[in-house]
Amino acid sequence: MRIIHAKIYPISGPVVEDGFVDTLKGKIVAAGPMEELPKLSVGEVIDARGARLLPGFIDSHTHIGICEDSLGFEGDDINEQTDPCTPQLRALDAVNPLDYCFEEAVRAGVTSVVTGPGSANPIGGQLIAMKTYGRFIDDMVIKAPVAMKFALGENPKSVYHEKNETPTTRMATAALIREQLAKTREYIEKKKRAQEEGELCEFDAKLEALEPLFTKGLPIHIHAHRADDICTAMRIAEEFSLNYAVVHCTQGHKIADALAKRHVAAMSGPLISERCKPELHELTPATPGILQKAGVRISIITDHPVIPIQYLPICAGLAVREGLPYEAALRAITLTPAEICGISSRVGSIEPGKDADFSLFPCDPLTIAAKPALVVGGGEIFISGMKEEAPRQDLFEKIGCPF
Repeated sequence: MRIIHAKIYPISGPVVEDGFVDTLKGKIVAAGPMEELPKLSVGEVIDARGARLLPGFIDSHTHIGICEDSLGFEGDDINEQTDPCTPQLRALDAVNPLDYCFEEAVRAGVTSVVTGPGSANPIGGQLIAMKTYGRFIDDMVIKAPVAMKFALGENPKSVYHEKNETPTTRMATAALIREQLAKTREYIEKKKRAQEEGELCEFDAKLEALEPLFTKGLPIHIHAHRADDICTAMRIAEEFSLNYAVVHCTQGHKIADALAKRHVAAMSGPLISERCKPELHELTPATPGILQKAGVRISIITDHPVIPIQYLPICAGLAVREGLPYEAALRAITLTPAEICGISSRVGSIEPGKDADFSLFPCDPLTIAAKPALVVGGGEIFISGMKEEAPRQDLFEKIGCPF
Protein backbone atom coordinates (compact mmCIF):
# COMPACT_ATOMS: atom_id res chain seq x y z
CA MET A 1 0.00 0.00 0.00
CA ARG A 2 1.15 3.51 -0.76
CA ILE A 3 -0.28 6.73 0.71
CA ILE A 4 0.70 9.87 -1.23
CA HIS A 5 0.30 13.62 -0.75
CA ALA A 6 -0.36 13.40 2.98
CA LYS A 7 0.72 15.92 5.58
CA ILE A 8 2.72 13.52 7.74
CA TYR A 9 3.24 13.92 11.48
CA PRO A 10 6.01 11.36 12.10
CA ILE A 11 6.22 12.46 15.79
CA SER A 12 9.86 11.33 15.86
CA GLY A 13 10.79 14.15 13.47
CA PRO A 14 9.51 17.32 11.80
CA VAL A 15 6.19 17.49 9.95
CA VAL A 16 6.37 16.55 6.26
CA GLU A 17 4.02 18.89 4.43
CA ASP A 18 3.64 16.73 1.30
CA GLY A 19 4.72 13.19 1.93
CA PHE A 20 4.23 9.49 1.30
CA VAL A 21 4.14 6.28 3.32
CA ASP A 22 4.78 2.81 1.85
CA THR A 23 3.71 -0.33 3.68
CA LEU A 24 4.40 -3.99 3.01
CA LYS A 25 3.50 -7.11 5.01
CA GLY A 26 2.16 -5.08 7.92
CA LYS A 27 5.21 -2.81 8.26
CA ILE A 28 6.16 0.70 7.18
CA VAL A 29 8.93 0.24 4.62
CA ALA A 30 9.46 3.85 3.55
CA ALA A 31 8.23 7.33 4.44
CA GLY A 32 9.27 10.86 3.54
CA PRO A 33 8.64 13.86 1.27
CA MET A 34 7.09 13.26 -2.14
CA GLU A 35 10.33 14.21 -3.93
CA GLU A 36 11.88 11.08 -2.39
CA LEU A 37 9.07 8.78 -3.52
CA PRO A 38 10.54 5.46 -4.72
CA LYS A 39 9.76 4.58 -8.33
CA LEU A 40 8.92 1.00 -7.44
CA SER A 41 5.27 0.67 -6.41
CA VAL A 42 4.35 -1.39 -3.33
CA GLY A 43 0.70 -1.95 -4.28
CA GLU A 44 -2.49 0.09 -4.18
CA VAL A 45 -2.06 3.86 -4.14
CA ILE A 46 -4.28 6.15 -2.06
CA ASP A 47 -4.10 9.89 -2.69
CA ALA A 48 -4.57 11.56 0.70
CA ARG A 49 -4.95 15.03 -0.86
CA GLY A 50 -3.39 16.88 2.07
CA ALA A 51 -5.05 14.95 4.88
CA ARG A 52 -3.05 14.63 8.11
CA LEU A 53 -1.37 11.26 8.59
CA LEU A 54 -0.50 10.34 12.18
CA PRO A 55 0.72 7.22 13.96
CA GLY A 56 -1.96 5.07 15.53
CA PHE A 57 -2.89 6.54 18.89
CA ILE A 58 -1.78 4.72 22.04
CA ASP A 59 -3.54 4.68 25.41
CA SER A 60 -1.06 3.52 28.03
CA HIS A 61 -3.58 2.88 30.83
CA THR A 62 -6.95 1.23 30.28
CA HIS A 63 -9.06 -1.70 31.40
CA ILE A 64 -10.47 -2.35 27.94
CA GLY A 65 -11.57 -5.92 27.33
CA ILE A 66 -11.36 -6.70 31.05
CA CYS A 67 -14.14 -4.40 32.26
CA GLU A 68 -16.41 -5.23 29.34
CA ASP A 69 -18.99 -3.13 27.56
CA SER A 70 -22.62 -3.21 28.75
CA LEU A 71 -22.08 -6.05 31.22
CA GLY A 72 -22.17 -6.35 34.98
CA PHE A 73 -20.33 -8.88 37.09
CA GLU A 74 -20.26 -11.41 34.23
CA GLY A 75 -17.89 -9.27 32.18
CA ASP A 76 -16.04 -7.59 35.05
CA ASP A 77 -12.63 -9.21 35.55
CA ILE A 78 -10.84 -6.06 36.63
CA ASN A 79 -10.20 -6.67 40.34
CA GLU A 80 -9.51 -9.91 42.24
CA GLN A 81 -10.63 -8.62 45.65
CA THR A 82 -9.86 -11.78 47.60
CA ASP A 83 -6.14 -11.18 48.18
CA PRO A 84 -4.35 -7.80 48.36
CA CYS A 85 -1.24 -9.09 46.56
CA THR A 86 -1.87 -10.91 43.27
CA PRO A 87 1.15 -10.36 40.98
CA GLN A 88 0.66 -13.80 39.41
CA LEU A 89 -2.58 -12.70 37.67
CA ARG A 90 -2.20 -11.99 33.95
CA ALA A 91 -4.30 -9.62 31.88
CA LEU A 92 -3.61 -11.96 28.99
CA ASP A 93 -5.97 -14.47 30.61
CA ALA A 94 -8.80 -11.96 31.11
CA VAL A 95 -9.07 -9.83 27.95
CA ASN A 96 -12.07 -10.40 25.70
CA PRO A 97 -10.76 -9.27 22.28
CA LEU A 98 -14.31 -9.28 20.87
CA ASP A 99 -15.48 -6.62 23.32
CA TYR A 100 -17.26 -3.95 21.24
CA CYS A 101 -15.06 -1.20 22.68
CA PHE A 102 -12.09 -2.44 20.65
CA GLU A 103 -14.03 -1.64 17.50
CA GLU A 104 -14.76 1.84 18.86
CA ALA A 105 -11.05 2.29 19.55
CA VAL A 106 -10.13 1.44 15.97
CA ARG A 107 -12.77 3.82 14.62
CA ALA A 108 -11.11 6.63 16.59
CA GLY A 109 -7.61 5.76 15.40
CA VAL A 110 -6.53 4.18 18.70
CA THR A 111 -4.58 1.13 17.54
CA SER A 112 -2.58 0.16 20.65
CA VAL A 113 -3.45 0.03 24.34
CA VAL A 114 -2.13 -1.14 27.68
CA THR A 115 -4.82 -2.95 29.65
CA GLY A 116 -4.96 -4.93 32.86
CA PRO A 117 -6.04 -5.15 36.49
CA GLY A 118 -7.60 -2.29 38.42
CA SER A 119 -6.44 -0.65 41.63
CA ALA A 120 -8.24 -2.63 44.34
CA ASN A 121 -5.04 -4.45 45.33
CA PRO A 122 -1.67 -2.98 46.35
CA ILE A 123 -0.21 -5.41 43.77
CA GLY A 124 -2.83 -6.17 41.14
CA GLY A 125 -1.15 -8.23 38.44
CA GLN A 126 0.47 -8.16 35.02
CA LEU A 127 -0.48 -5.61 32.37
CA ILE A 128 -0.46 -6.30 28.64
CA ALA A 129 0.30 -4.06 25.64
CA MET A 130 -1.85 -5.08 22.70
CA LYS A 131 -3.38 -4.00 19.41
CA THR A 132 -7.04 -3.03 19.30
CA TYR A 133 -7.72 -4.91 16.08
CA GLY A 134 -7.97 -8.69 15.83
CA ARG A 135 -9.97 -11.62 17.19
CA PHE A 136 -7.37 -13.87 18.82
CA ILE A 137 -5.68 -12.27 21.83
CA ASP A 138 -2.36 -14.06 21.36
CA ASP A 139 -2.04 -12.51 17.89
CA MET A 140 -2.85 -9.02 19.24
CA VAL A 141 -0.09 -8.95 21.86
CA ILE A 142 2.65 -6.38 21.51
CA LYS A 143 4.28 -7.22 24.85
CA ALA A 144 3.13 -9.36 27.76
CA PRO A 145 3.72 -8.60 30.47
CA VAL A 146 4.47 -4.98 29.68
CA ALA A 147 4.40 -3.91 33.35
CA MET A 148 3.21 -4.89 36.84
CA LYS A 149 0.27 -2.97 38.31
CA PHE A 150 0.68 -1.47 41.81
CA ALA A 151 -1.80 0.79 43.62
CA LEU A 152 -1.60 3.28 46.47
CA GLY A 153 -4.12 5.61 48.11
CA GLU A 154 -7.85 5.27 48.63
CA ASN A 155 -8.72 2.28 46.49
CA PRO A 156 -6.90 -0.53 48.34
CA LYS A 157 -7.89 1.09 51.66
CA SER A 158 -11.56 1.20 50.74
CA VAL A 159 -11.75 -2.35 49.41
CA TYR A 160 -10.11 -4.01 52.40
CA HIS A 161 -11.68 -1.71 55.01
CA GLU A 162 -15.02 -3.17 53.94
CA LYS A 163 -13.60 -6.65 54.53
CA ASN A 164 -11.96 -5.66 57.83
CA GLU A 165 -8.66 -6.93 56.44
CA THR A 166 -5.23 -5.45 55.84
CA PRO A 167 -4.62 -2.94 54.33
CA THR A 168 -6.94 -0.31 55.78
CA THR A 169 -4.31 2.45 55.91
CA ARG A 170 -1.79 3.93 53.52
CA MET A 171 0.94 2.64 55.82
CA ALA A 172 -0.27 -0.93 55.49
CA THR A 173 -0.55 -0.67 51.70
CA ALA A 174 3.06 0.47 51.45
CA ALA A 175 4.18 -2.16 53.95
CA LEU A 176 2.54 -4.99 52.00
CA ILE A 177 4.27 -3.86 48.80
CA ARG A 178 7.63 -3.60 50.56
CA GLU A 179 7.17 -7.05 52.08
CA GLN A 180 6.52 -8.66 48.71
CA LEU A 181 9.45 -6.88 47.08
CA ALA A 182 11.81 -7.87 49.91
CA LYS A 183 10.62 -11.47 49.69
CA THR A 184 11.25 -11.41 45.96
CA ARG A 185 14.86 -10.35 46.43
CA GLU A 186 15.33 -13.17 48.92
CA TYR A 187 13.64 -15.61 46.54
CA ILE A 188 16.04 -14.66 43.76
CA GLU A 189 19.01 -15.31 46.05
CA LYS A 190 17.56 -18.64 47.21
CA LYS A 191 17.08 -19.76 43.59
CA LYS A 192 20.64 -18.74 42.78
CA ARG A 193 22.08 -20.67 45.74
CA ALA A 194 19.93 -23.70 44.98
CA GLN A 195 21.12 -23.71 41.38
CA GLU A 196 24.77 -23.49 42.47
CA GLU A 197 24.23 -26.41 44.83
CA GLY A 198 22.29 -28.45 42.29
CA GLU A 199 19.08 -28.33 44.30
CA LEU A 200 15.53 -27.21 43.61
CA CYS A 201 14.01 -24.07 45.16
CA GLU A 202 10.39 -24.30 46.25
CA PHE A 203 8.23 -22.57 43.61
CA ASP A 204 6.28 -19.45 44.62
CA ALA A 205 3.93 -18.13 41.92
CA LYS A 206 3.72 -14.62 43.38
CA LEU A 207 7.46 -14.15 43.78
CA GLU A 208 8.13 -15.76 40.42
CA ALA A 209 5.88 -13.13 38.82
CA LEU A 210 7.67 -10.31 40.65
CA GLU A 211 11.16 -11.57 39.85
CA PRO A 212 11.36 -9.83 36.41
CA LEU A 213 11.11 -6.46 38.20
CA PHE A 214 14.62 -7.13 39.51
CA THR A 215 16.14 -9.34 36.82
CA LYS A 216 14.69 -7.95 33.58
CA GLY A 217 13.76 -4.37 34.43
CA LEU A 218 10.02 -5.02 34.04
CA PRO A 219 8.39 -1.68 34.91
CA ILE A 220 5.82 -1.09 37.60
CA HIS A 221 2.88 1.18 36.85
CA ILE A 222 1.79 2.68 40.16
CA HIS A 223 -1.75 4.04 40.62
CA ALA A 224 -1.42 7.25 42.67
CA HIS A 225 -3.57 10.40 42.68
CA ARG A 226 -2.57 12.49 45.69
CA ALA A 227 0.83 14.12 45.98
CA ASP A 228 1.67 12.17 49.14
CA ASP A 229 0.83 8.87 47.41
CA ILE A 230 2.94 9.89 44.41
CA CYS A 231 5.84 10.52 46.79
CA THR A 232 5.34 7.09 48.37
CA ALA A 233 5.40 5.56 44.90
CA MET A 234 8.72 7.24 44.15
CA ARG A 235 10.12 6.29 47.57
CA ILE A 236 9.33 2.59 47.25
CA ALA A 237 10.45 2.33 43.62
CA GLU A 238 13.75 4.06 44.32
CA GLU A 239 14.31 2.05 47.50
CA PHE A 240 14.21 -1.15 45.44
CA SER A 241 15.81 0.38 42.30
CA LEU A 242 12.79 -0.36 40.13
CA ASN A 243 11.77 0.98 36.74
CA TYR A 244 8.46 2.78 37.25
CA ALA A 245 5.81 5.18 36.00
CA VAL A 246 3.06 6.93 37.98
CA VAL A 247 -0.48 6.37 36.72
CA HIS A 248 -3.04 9.22 37.04
CA CYS A 249 -0.68 11.62 38.87
CA THR A 250 -3.70 13.85 39.59
CA GLN A 251 -1.88 16.18 42.00
CA GLY A 252 1.35 15.92 40.06
CA HIS A 253 1.08 19.59 39.14
CA LYS A 254 1.77 20.41 42.82
CA ILE A 255 5.12 18.58 42.82
CA ALA A 256 6.07 18.84 39.16
CA ASP A 257 9.62 19.96 39.96
CA ALA A 258 10.21 16.93 42.19
CA LEU A 259 8.89 14.57 39.51
CA ALA A 260 11.12 16.14 36.88
CA LYS A 261 14.17 15.95 39.15
CA ARG A 262 13.62 12.21 39.59
CA HIS A 263 12.90 11.63 35.88
CA VAL A 264 9.44 10.24 36.65
CA ALA A 265 7.15 9.26 33.77
CA ALA A 266 3.54 10.30 34.38
CA MET A 267 0.39 8.89 32.78
CA SER A 268 -2.03 11.79 33.15
CA GLY A 269 -5.77 11.22 33.25
CA PRO A 270 -8.60 10.70 33.05
CA LEU A 271 -8.99 14.40 32.29
CA ILE A 272 -12.75 14.44 31.64
CA SER A 273 -14.14 13.05 34.86
CA GLU A 274 -16.23 13.95 37.85
CA ARG A 275 -14.47 14.34 41.20
CA CYS A 276 -16.17 11.21 42.51
CA LYS A 277 -13.85 10.59 45.46
CA PRO A 278 -11.75 12.71 47.84
CA GLU A 279 -8.37 12.09 46.16
CA LEU A 280 -9.73 13.61 42.92
CA HIS A 281 -10.48 16.87 44.73
CA GLU A 282 -8.06 18.93 42.63
CA LEU A 283 -8.44 17.14 39.30
CA THR A 284 -7.63 19.55 36.46
CA PRO A 285 -6.92 19.09 32.74
CA ALA A 286 -4.12 21.64 33.17
CA THR A 287 -1.92 19.01 34.86
CA PRO A 288 -0.34 17.57 31.66
CA GLY A 289 0.77 21.04 30.54
CA ILE A 290 2.24 21.88 33.94
CA LEU A 291 4.09 18.56 34.09
CA GLN A 292 5.41 18.90 30.53
CA LYS A 293 6.62 22.45 31.16
CA ALA A 294 8.54 21.22 34.21
CA GLY A 295 10.26 18.55 32.10
CA VAL A 296 8.21 15.49 33.06
CA ARG A 297 7.60 12.84 30.39
CA ILE A 298 3.83 12.51 30.02
CA SER A 299 1.30 10.32 28.30
CA ILE A 300 -2.42 11.08 28.31
CA ILE A 301 -4.78 8.25 29.27
CA THR A 302 -8.52 7.57 29.40
CA ASP A 303 -8.54 4.89 32.12
CA HIS A 304 -11.22 3.25 29.95
CA PRO A 305 -14.05 2.71 30.76
CA VAL A 306 -13.86 5.77 33.05
CA ILE A 307 -13.51 7.76 29.84
CA PRO A 308 -14.50 5.70 26.76
CA ILE A 309 -11.41 4.81 24.73
CA GLN A 310 -12.60 6.64 21.58
CA TYR A 311 -12.28 9.98 23.38
CA LEU A 312 -8.50 9.74 23.87
CA PRO A 313 -7.72 12.40 21.20
CA ILE A 314 -10.37 14.69 22.71
CA CYS A 315 -8.61 14.37 26.08
CA ALA A 316 -5.39 15.44 24.38
CA GLY A 317 -7.22 18.38 22.80
CA LEU A 318 -8.54 19.44 26.21
CA ALA A 319 -4.99 19.40 27.56
CA VAL A 320 -3.98 21.69 24.67
CA ARG A 321 -6.78 24.09 25.61
CA GLU A 322 -5.38 24.16 29.15
CA GLY A 323 -1.77 24.88 28.19
CA LEU A 324 -0.10 21.77 26.77
CA PRO A 325 1.69 22.55 23.47
CA TYR A 326 -0.01 20.94 20.48
CA GLU A 327 3.00 18.88 19.41
CA ALA A 328 3.45 17.62 22.98
CA ALA A 329 -0.20 16.55 23.06
CA LEU A 330 0.22 14.50 19.89
CA ARG A 331 3.34 12.94 21.33
CA ALA A 332 1.49 12.17 24.59
CA ILE A 333 -0.87 9.81 22.74
CA THR A 334 1.71 8.29 20.37
CA LEU A 335 5.46 8.07 20.88
CA THR A 336 5.81 8.95 24.58
CA PRO A 337 3.45 6.20 25.82
CA ALA A 338 5.25 3.77 23.51
CA GLU A 339 8.59 4.80 25.04
CA ILE A 340 7.31 4.64 28.62
CA CYS A 341 5.95 1.13 28.01
CA GLY A 342 8.99 -0.15 26.14
CA ILE A 343 7.17 -0.80 22.85
CA SER A 344 8.51 2.10 20.75
CA SER A 345 10.44 -0.28 18.49
CA ARG A 346 7.07 -1.27 17.02
CA VAL A 347 4.62 1.61 17.48
CA GLY A 348 4.34 5.31 18.25
CA SER A 349 5.80 7.01 15.17
CA ILE A 350 5.92 6.91 11.39
CA GLU A 351 9.26 5.27 10.66
CA PRO A 352 10.46 2.41 8.43
CA GLY A 353 10.47 -0.89 10.28
CA LYS A 354 7.57 -0.04 12.57
CA ASP A 355 4.11 -1.56 12.43
CA ALA A 356 1.89 -0.04 9.76
CA ASP A 357 -0.55 1.55 12.24
CA PHE A 358 -1.71 5.03 11.27
CA SER A 359 -4.72 7.22 10.59
CA LEU A 360 -5.66 9.89 8.08
CA PHE A 361 -7.66 12.89 9.31
CA PRO A 362 -9.13 15.54 7.01
CA CYS A 363 -8.82 18.06 9.86
CA ASP A 364 -7.24 18.61 13.28
CA PRO A 365 -7.49 15.20 15.03
CA LEU A 366 -7.69 16.69 18.52
CA THR A 367 -10.97 18.53 17.97
CA ILE A 368 -14.36 17.16 18.99
CA ALA A 369 -15.60 17.13 15.37
CA ALA A 370 -12.62 15.16 14.05
CA LYS A 371 -13.11 11.66 12.71
CA PRO A 372 -10.48 9.63 10.88
CA ALA A 373 -11.30 9.10 7.23
CA LEU A 374 -9.12 6.03 7.12
CA VAL A 375 -7.42 3.87 9.76
CA VAL A 376 -4.67 1.40 8.94
CA GLY A 377 -3.75 -1.30 11.41
CA GLY A 378 -1.03 -3.83 10.67
CA GLY A 379 -1.19 -2.80 7.03
CA GLU A 380 -4.94 -3.52 6.79
CA ILE A 381 -7.42 -0.76 6.01
CA PHE A 382 -10.29 0.03 8.38
CA ILE A 383 -13.01 2.63 7.78
CA SER A 384 -15.38 3.13 10.73
CA GLY A 385 -14.14 -0.19 12.00
CA MET A 386 -14.98 -2.02 8.74
CA LYS A 387 -12.48 -3.33 6.26
CA GLU A 388 -12.70 -1.60 2.87
CA GLU A 389 -11.97 -4.04 0.07
CA ALA A 390 -11.14 -1.38 -2.51
CA PRO A 391 -10.54 2.08 -0.99
CA ARG A 392 -11.57 4.85 -3.38
CA GLN A 393 -9.38 7.77 -4.30
CA ASP A 394 -12.37 10.08 -3.77
CA LEU A 395 -12.60 8.94 -0.14
CA PHE A 396 -11.75 12.34 1.27
CA GLU A 397 -14.40 14.08 -0.79
CA LYS A 398 -17.04 12.06 1.06
CA ILE A 399 -15.64 12.26 4.61
CA GLY A 400 -15.12 15.86 5.60
CA CYS A 401 -14.73 18.13 8.61
CA PRO A 402 -16.59 21.40 9.24
CA PHE A 403 -13.39 23.32 9.96
